[in-house]
Amino acid sequence: MADPTELKLDELGGGDIVAVAAPDPAEKTASDLAPVFDVPVGISAVLGRAHLSVAQLLQLGQGSVLELDRKVGEAIDIYVNNRLVARGEVVVVEDRLGVTMTEIIKDGDTAP
Repeated sequence: MADPTELKLDELGGGDIVAVAAPDPAEKTASDLAPVFDVPVGISAVLGRAHLSVAQLLQLGQGSVLELDRKVGEAIDIYVNNRLVARGEVVVVEDRLGVTMTEIIKDGDTAP
């Protein structure tokens, strides 16, 4: 079978005419994204959530414990510009906290 990127078009007459397939516009490379490399984005790592009334919030003080809706060892949510993009786990890097991504969230997949 002939190479699909080179097709000889004999029906046009004359000599051999070779048509070369155009690149697929859906194929993108990292260099195509160069214009957005400097656009700032906000990243949040959410350990968990809690719901309190204003009265409960005002009663919090130093040493108060706030119970979150996550269990120990459960993945945390990673948001980019308020959109869930990944899940991960907390790690310690030297004397700072960090996050290791363990799962990338595809569009529409937001179930924990």
